Amino acid sequence: MATPLLYRAWVGASLVLLPFLARSEVKKLRRAGLPLARAWEKLGHATEARAPGALIWFHGASVGESLSVLALITRMGHLLPEARFLITSGTATSADLIARRLPPRTVHQFAPLDAPGPLKRFLRHWRPEAALFVESELWPQMLRRTRARGTAMALVNARLSARSIAAWRRRPALARHLFEVFDLILTQNAAMERALKEIGAPEGRLERGFNLKSLSDPLPVDQGALVSARAALGGRPLWVASSTHPGEEAVVLAAHRQLLARFPDLCLILAPRHPERGTEVRDEIARAGLSYSRRTRGEAPSGAVYLADTLGELGTWYALTDLVFLGGSLRPIGGHNPFEVAQAGATVLSGNHVANFAETFAEMEAAGGARLVADAEDLAEKVAELLLDAPLRERRLKAARTFAEAQTERLDEIAARLIAALGLSQPAQLADWRDE
Repeated sequence: MATPLLYRAWVGASLVLLPFLARSEVKKLRRAGLPLARAWEKLGHATEARAPGALIWFHGASVGESLSVLALITRMGHLLPEARFLITSGTATSADLIARRLPPRTVHQFAPLDAPGPLKRFLRHWRPEAALFVESELWPQMLRRTRARGTAMALVNARLSARSIAAWRRRPALARHLFEVFDLILTQNAAMERALKEIGAPEGRLERGFNLKSLSDPLPVDQGALVSARAALGGRPLWVASSTHPGEEAVVLAAHRQLLARFPDLCLILAPRHPERGTEVRDEIARAGLSYSRRTRGEAPSGAVYLADTLGELGTWYALTDLVFLGGSLRPIGGHNPFEVAQAGATVLSGNHVANFAETFAEMEAAGGARLVADAEDLAEKVAELLLDAPLRERRLKAARTFAEAQTERLDEIAARLIAALGLSQPAQLADWRDE
């Protein structure tokens, strides 16, 4: 198959643009407080040695994409006890969160820019036996150059937006040129499987998987912070609203005001999705006329609201309660991962806009482990119902726990399918390590 003109044009453009892109990317990482050596990883200069043996490379650009595969790396690591793993991402935030949760025998690096020099240096150093790309992270040269060196490749959790699918339909030759590099493509759902088939993904290598973000490892818990928070709360009733976005905090706070009329001692832990919005959310709390304390000021939970405007501490807040509202869902954002909440032993409340986790929410709601809400009044009513009805609350908690436990076998299946498709080795008996 001839190399498409668009691909050749991108290669040429990347050579011209590389100095500007490199300067911009290095500045971003330096502003985030990273040392220069780590910023130069964007140019393919490794800061970690490559350990001997088979290396399996995972790449996801964003925080969500990168964290979604950590549980998969753990499973594959148990099945391939001699293998080493590399995970690459693009942002300082993703690097920070990944560093706190790295599975055994795994290192993190920043992904090289999609240009000949950085990619050559990166691939020459790391020499991956297999490469797994996550969701929609399809940089043309990264894919073709990785394949050209004989690396087995897979696309996992494949998901493209409607706009991306329309764009690929207009470029069928380029779509075939890129998607043909994969030995296996696992989609998030049946609809995405059909869409990728239509734009030229090789049918024989295209299979339905499921949303890996719904199968992530348990969130880390800071035991010291947990003990301190429990002492400060002193047994007060509590609920958490996590991963909220602009426009959602006002709804959550309105619901909390209604709840305080019935439960005067009730505390809300409010954890915005982006902690840098802390001051904005603080002002929203003040406008609501509610007393508050704030995590970034080093304060313990007190007042009507505890503003948890820090990164990577959701596991600690979830460990304090079994009642969580999950944001990104009262506005058309797509929702966030309910599996993390269920794993933490809590029942899930969410808005109706959960397109990114539609299948997961449908299953959880059918099982009784999740409920969807429409507005502040509906949210307040459902929180109050769970606070007042202990048997109902226990049934919902049991349903959430049962759902979370049932997902583990699905992740084992995905790990085994990938190992077989990429020719890495025969999977060991899963029970050998799961029962340890």
